[in-house]
Amino acid sequence: MTDTTPATTAPFNTIDAVVQALEGAAYYADRRLATAVFLALKLQRPLLLEGEPGVGKTELAKALASALQRELLRLQCYDGLEQREALYEWNYAAQLLHMRAAEAHGASSDVESEVYQPRYLIRRPLLQALQAPAPGAVLLIDEVDRADEPFEAFLLEYLGEYQVSIPELGTVRALVPPVTILTSNRTRELNDAVKRRCLYHWLDYPERERELAIVRAQVPKAGEVLSEQVAAFVARLRSAPFASAFQRAPGIAESVEWARALIALDTVELDPEIVVDTAGILFKQRDDVAALTHELASELLKPSEEEQA
Repeated sequence: MTDTTPATTAPFNTIDAVVQALEGAAYYADRRLATAVFLALKLQRPLLLEGEPGVGKTELAKALASALQRELLRLQCYDGLEQREALYEWNYAAQLLHMRAAEAHGASSDVESEVYQPRYLIRRPLLQALQAPAPGAVLLIDEVDRADEPFEAFLLEYLGEYQVSIPELGTVRALVPPVTILTSNRTRELNDAVKRRCLYHWLDYPERERELAIVRAQVPKAGEVLSEQVAAFVARLRSAPFASAFQRAPGIAESVEWARALIALDTVELDPEIVVDTAGILFKQRDDVAALTHELASELLKPSEEEQA
């Protein structure tokens, strides 16, 4: 295994350069998020993003991979995720064939050690990220809060030193430190040891203007009026006192999907009827869909005092 000294040059010289690069990948980051990304790249530290579902955590990793022109490797976490599914496992069938062939030819007793060679290794996302050639990879460890605590403990060596230990082969160190993004929807609290090894950013719902820019970029077929109505409607829906009527407010992903659905329905301008008919795009809970009544939709569509001014 190769042990090389990683370069320390950051791919972007300024925070503004990060903003521009992400915008080039159709991702509109505010300055706080761009600062977190800049520091993660500059300091070569993993970045932990927490926030509600649908606020753009996963999309940031995709956009960053595009902006950096690096391969995106994704480890989707879930309850019961095992190390072998994240790091590696041995190709037992190939190893067995090797041993049988060696026995048939009267090979020495060293056959067992021969089968534990890199060519018999099936590499999973963590190991792929460590062994990715220059310029390196972007590793997305998605929804890490869905994995269990033993898996968090397993991640510590990787997060802290960009290396892992394989009993049969020794320590594998990164050829190029992977840009590592962890996401969490906070279904449970993560271990402090994981947090200490990462830079942290809470990703909130975007302000109206940023969401409007996202909708325009992601749904270019939406007209100016419809795009502005979608952004304004969702922003008001998330705000007090309307947010209290729903279990979970729509995220950016729902806003974009709603705009696409409205275009598919040839909608030029929002009205209460189309809002109620398409409520299942914005909400994924029966009670939330039912809560978006014709009367509430009419109230939400009224321009605010700021808009009237």
